[in-house]
Amino acid sequence: MNELLTVKQLSILLKVSKMTIYRYIKAGKLEAIKAGRDFRVKQSDFDSFLKRYKHK
Repeated sequence: MNELLTVKQLSILLKVSKMTIYRYIKAGKLEAIKAGRDFRVKQSDFDSFLKRYKHK
């Protein structure tokens, strides 16, 4: 089963603010699932995001 990550967890992993994570979601850069008022991101979607936007 895919682990679901919270916005807070993602902000800590990427060392950015939670608002930046929300902007990535809104821009369509990061696929997310809306759960009530919160968003969750599948680990596999996060991995894909990292591969696409990784700095070289």
